[in-house]
Amino acid sequence: MSRAHATMSDRSGFWVVAIAFATVTAYATVPTPLYPLYQEADRFPVPVVTLIFAAFAVGVVFSLFLIGHISDWAGRRRMTIIALLLSAGASILFILWSAVPGLIAARFLDGVSVGTLTAAATAHLAELRARKRPDESPTVAAAVAGAANIGGLALGPLIGGLFAEFLPDPLELPHVVFFVLFIVAAVVLRRVPETVDTAAPHEGYRPQRLALPPASRAAFAAASIGAAASFALFALFTSLAPTFLHDTFRVSDHLVDGATVFAVFGAAALAQIVLVRVAQRTQLGIALACFVIGLTLIAAGALLPNLALFILGGIVAGAGSGIMFRSAIGAAGALAAPGRRGETLALLFLIAYAGLVVPVLLVGWSLTFAPETAVLVVFSAIVLVATLGAGAAMRRQAPPARARSTDGAR
Repeated sequence: MSRAHATMSDRSGFWVVAIAFATVTAYATVPTPLYPLYQEADRFPVPVVTLIFAAFAVGVVFSLFLIGHISDWAGRRRMTIIALLLSAGASILFILWSAVPGLIAARFLDGVSVGTLTAAATAHLAELRARKRPDESPTVAAAVAGAANIGGLALGPLIGGLFAEFLPDPLELPHVVFFVLFIVAAVVLRRVPETVDTAAPHEGYRPQRLALPPASRAAFAAASIGAAASFALFALFTSLAPTFLHDTFRVSDHLVDGATVFAVFGAAALAQIVLVRVAQRTQLGIALACFVIGLTLIAAGALLPNLALFILGGIVAGAGSGIMFRSAIGAAGALAAPGRRGETLALLFLIAYAGLVVPVLLVGWSLTFAPETAVLVVFSAIVLVATLGAGAAMRRQAPPARARSTDGAR
């Protein structure tokens, strides 16, 4: 394995990669509480916010299927550094071009960074940990990767809210700070050991292949719908939650915007950790209960209106989304044909990210002719129906209670 430029140990390199991973994913959600400020500055309507958000998701999908797998032969370290530089480029766009086209371009570039980094950093963490502790369960590295991913996404809105509420120039300063962090991280990563033999021969470039399980299409469809519905809920809170908070609940504190989204993602991460060793069928039952309670509270909070109910509903539904998405990955992996697990999971992620893009764009379009409360209630009802159907089907396919979750207990 190449160790050019590397001077730190595998252990130190592991934590450097984890911190870089969390920094990039945090930056992906920093703009969430800033959207109302961009709206006020440029006077664009609410549906434009959904378009800006969708650009990020499109960037993630683009990179996951055209760039992410390149680290298998180009090198984990190299692709992680490239991802950091892409995020740095996005921060420059945010600073220099804050009009709507610039925001769309910046969010797309940031999405490309996240998609590129997710595959490379997750594999890099697993390989660095395995070299240091070859007898250790791979779930440790997977847990750190998951914490860096979802934990970063959770912290981003809170950081953005703090900048917006307490610091000057909230549309510039957070991007300047993260630009510096990205450059520093890229320099430090040059000293992290590489785990791929970049000099070894490899096949020519091709996009990421996709594979549909031939004998289990109905079960795979259920898992995909569950993953897409989970992402739809996350998309609503990372794109339009601040707008709903300002317009429906008359909240003027940007820290509340960020803290609300932080709570939703934090609940998703915490639920995954707490239930990691619970049987998959039990996890799905808990997820369905969380969706029923959470989405009902979100709708009730919007109708009354009652801010506490809305936020509590988001937290409960967020926990359900985290469990559902984890279960969907486990179910899809179990259904995959031998040797094609990566290709099957790639298809699952493609469908999941469609759930990140399509519903929020439809919500934005609906807001051009329907009141916010009605749109939110209808959205909650559709997500609830989708998750109940998908979750029930996944639960029927799950192993008996004595078996452990596919992801959690190996």
